[in-house]
Amino acid sequence: MSSVTSPPVVPPVADIVEPTPSRAPRQRGRLFRAPGTGLLIALPAIALFAVFSWWPILRGLVIAFQKTNLIDTSWVGGENFQRVLADPLLGQALANTALYAVLALVIGFPVPIFFAVLIAEMRRARQFSSVLVFLPVIIPPVVSILLWQVFYDPGTRGLFNSILSTVGIGPLPWLQSPSTAMLSIVLVATWGAFGSTAIIYVATLLSIDTQLYEAAEIDGAGILRRVWHITLPQMRGTILLLLLLQLIGTFQVFTEPFLLTGGGPNNSTVTLLMLIYRYAFIYGNFGQAAALSLMLAAALGVFAAVYLWLSRKWSK
Repeated sequence: MSSVTSPPVVPPVADIVEPTPSRAPRQRGRLFRAPGTGLLIALPAIALFAVFSWWPILRGLVIAFQKTNLIDTSWVGGENFQRVLADPLLGQALANTALYAVLALVIGFPVPIFFAVLIAEMRRARQFSSVLVFLPVIIPPVVSILLWQVFYDPGTRGLFNSILSTVGIGPLPWLQSPSTAMLSIVLVATWGAFGSTAIIYVATLLSIDTQLYEAAEIDGAGILRRVWHITLPQMRGTILLLLLLQLIGTFQVFTEPFLLTGGGPNNSTVTLLMLIYRYAFIYGNFGQAAALSLMLAAALGVFAAVYLWLSRKWSK
């Protein structure tokens, strides 16, 4: 006796309930596309930036026309600017800062380019070399300056004097002589800052089309000609930008001379920012400090505008 299997019962089409897609993702997408959402998300960051950056700038503009110790305040108009310009130490601080800028440009500017080209030419040890070059940037500035103070010890215990003593030279007063103090400070600042600039140059070098170098090698160009005719022209935009940033940074040097020499000997390493520090925290005249800060910011702003105009004109 054969058994007959009945076909499965299929429900009517009208009775099949399809799952409705969730509307939550669409609603979230509409929420993020709503007008003003980006501004709302960025509002906390803008508020923090305004409190800690814009407000001190505006406050400094006001203090520049006041005589204040941050408790008692009186308006003096342009008297702070007149006193700053009449200060005999201003000329020396400006000359010291200009000397530091020139030395930092001559010594410190080619160093990161040299190391960047050297690292870019490597194949196996490129990452390890990049870490070594960037290592001084990781070290806190105060720690590195204390380390260099040991190197610059004027006695025979100092690292540099002990090395020079092996060839019958020294000991030299690195930080105690006006003729060598500024150069010593430039060496410390160059060592501590060239790593970050070198990494930027390495990234620029690695973005250059390798076919240019291959064509130059086929034509018989050596490494110096490849660097001069290919590398430097391709890096021109980056070099001009970093040169501007370095020049602005050199005119704002403070940490190295403050910790290494304190402005000495005989005020030979007093910079503009150190003079601002003295006005505010030694002489207690915050108005003169704000006035000199305002003049320095205005001068650097004019210099940056002229530099950008000239660099764009030269690039064209």
